[in-house]
Amino acid sequence: MFTGLVQDVGTVERLVPGGVTDVWVRAGFDPSDYRHGESISCDGVCLTVVEWKDRSFRVQAAPETLSRTTLGRWAPGTRINLEKALRVGDRLGGHWVQGHVDGVAEVLEVRPDGGSWRLACSLPEALAPFFVEKGSVCIDGVSLTLTEVSAQRFGVMLIPETWDKTSLSTKSPGAKVNLEADIVGKFVAKMIGARGGLTEEQLRLAGFTR
Repeated sequence: MFTGLVQDVGTVERLVPGGVTDVWVRAGFDPSDYRHGESISCDGVCLTVVEWKDRSFRVQAAPETLSRTTLGRWAPGTRINLEKALRVGDRLGGHWVQGHVDGVAEVLEVRPDGGSWRLACSLPEALAPFFVEKGSVCIDGVSLTLTEVSAQRFGVMLIPETWDKTSLSTKSPGAKVNLEADIVGKFVAKMIGARGGLTEEQLRLAGFTR
């Protein structure tokens, strides 16, 4: 489990393809407090650390991960957002993030606005029910607030801190990014769907109608 608060921007050093692809990433983390087999979020993808060497670590990606995320587009030199797994008792400054990517979106627009930047992306149809204005979304491992949502696109605002400390500042129209919808929204949608949708009676019992 993660929070979507990026701790470092790493650089892909090399990829070794095979049945499982080995990915070496250069990071600023101190390896002395890391254990073999721990999880790490790499651009929003939960991966397992299988080896450390100095300031570099190795993770492995199965074909499923390569096909469902942007990881299959990585190359040496690609900058990626990194976050260590959340410890019990840590502050939750972002929102609950699993590192299970729901889909890949295309960046449509990046423009400055009052010292910050607006980022707009395409919205995959399957994820549209989970996106609501002022709700949360995880883009390439970054916890962000939705500022606009329409049928086919959504937007977020990047403050200078986010722009400077994550890889989102490297994105331009046409780039692909990993999306993870808010887990709370997914559970709510699942519950409503299992009950056949919201009814007037359910709203009345919840206090929304008289």
